Amino acid sequence: SSHQKIDTMTSASDLSTITNTLTDDVSSWEGRNLISVTQITTSGILRLFKTAQSMRDLVRSKGGDDRLKHKVLASVFYEASTRTSCSFQAAMMRLGGTFIHVDGGKGGNTSASKKGESLEDTIRCLECYTDVTVLRHPTTGSVQQVALGNGTVKPVINAGDGVGEHPTQALLDFFTIFDELGLSLDIDNTADNSHAGPLVVVLLGDLKHGRTVHSLAKLLARTSLKHELVLRYCAPASLEMPAHVKEYVEQCTNVKQEEYSDIFEAVKGANVLYVTRVQKERFETPEDYEKVKGAYVVDAALMKTAPQDMIVMHPLPRVDEISTDVDSDPRACYFRQMENGMFVRMAILALILGAP
Repeated sequence: SSHQKIDTMTSASDLSTITNTLTDDVSSWEGRNLISVTQITTSGILRLFKTAQSMRDLVRSKGGDDRLKHKVLASVFYEASTRTSCSFQAAMMRLGGTFIHVDGGKGGNTSASKKGESLEDTIRCLECYTDVTVLRHPTTGSVQQVALGNGTVKPVINAGDGVGEHPTQALLDFFTIFDELGLSLDIDNTADNSHAGPLVVVLLGDLKHGRTVHSLAKLLARTSLKHELVLRYCAPASLEMPAHVKEYVEQCTNVKQEEYSDIFEAVKGANVLYVTRVQKERFETPEDYEKVKGAYVVDAALMKTAPQDMIVMHPLPRVDEISTDVDSDPRACYFRQMENGMFVRMAILALILGAP
């Protein structure tokens, strides 16, 4: 299709040419890559979220349908993944499609990189057998380069590139917040509109290395909400939110950024507590890690003082930053968040493959 030709002519490094190109119009999604959250307009976000809600209804009523019958997904992971790869594969199968999985990591099932083949050539060959590629790679910018260079002819979905972007994670996180709280986007008068006042989101833990929080902060800030957005950053010393993310958010309208060191203060009046794991391997000494780790544990004591309607999210896997005694609290929504991941990925596949 003509869409694909336009996309493949884009220069490898330039996202600006595809910024705000995915809209409410379903034809704007068909045959397109999904590389960055910056591609999606506010009306496009609403289109995606409504499609995801209809996918949830479909799965709950009859398990799925056959709209992607005879379509094949290439699931290509050069970096370990459980949730992202499994949810994309399940999403494809629930819509009647199927997948081939390539594990490009050390000890994986592919000979391609062992033989010195370029990533572009590997993907181009897999496209000969498939209709859409989901790609994760440890090098920041690599997925973008493959998708926007001249090498690919089928749509590519970014499943995480190093510490760069992880757009489908940010979208499933935002969908969870939208759905759980009843948010209104600034274009929509028919939504559940149950949330009043500002949207206060606490991002907790390792904000320096967590690509999920980088993508989520940008996505929330750039989307037109009917609420003022307040982003509260609560991170151990040396693991603060990077300047480049704060600068991006700064340029967006109707958003305030705040820094906290005390978690009990940070959750006062919060709507969302988004927890990320503090990664042990980033610390010089075990003592440094132990000092930090204990300061940011979400447990029953914290939940006692937290607002009654605040939701707790986590991209998972968790280690010990959320105590298991929080799991039974109705405010804990990390497993609902995981389920939403499949519905959002079903919606993305259906839109890109022209069967929403």
